[in-house]
Amino acid sequence: MSMSINKQIHFPKPVIFIAEDDEHISFLLKFLLERQGYLVESAEDGFKFLDLVKESLPPNVILLDMMLPYVDGYELIRQVRLQERWKHIPIIALSALTNEDDIVRAFRAGANDYVTKPFQPQELIVRIGRFTGTSHDLAAGEN
Repeated sequence: MSMSINKQIHFPKPVIFIAEDDEHISFLLKFLLERQGYLVESAEDGFKFLDLVKESLPPNVILLDMMLPYVDGYELIRQVRLQERWKHIPIIALSALTNEDDIVRAFRAGANDYVTKPFQPQELIVRIGRFTGTSHDLAAGEN
């Protein structure tokens, strides 16, 4: 006699950490990402982001504004890359800085991608999906 067990394995939702000091952009990012099925933690300045790093397990992806109060995004990237469990976490720099020197500086610090503000929501979701291994049917509003 053969017995079939129909067991579903539930994987936790991918987690994204956001460091963004503009509350409107932070709210928009959180809304967009949660709608796509991500869990989102956010910090509004560099110190609070470093606290998140110290107190949390590594997320799947980090979205990091480059111009934050107290500790800028470039230094935060360096600090994340020094943490053994965090050094391979994908970091997407999100910034209004658009000149080549700023973009190159972010990549040299250890960013995996760079998105300029104002960003296109669908493009950002697809870029994040490249790092989380998730795909999204953006036309249907589903993941």
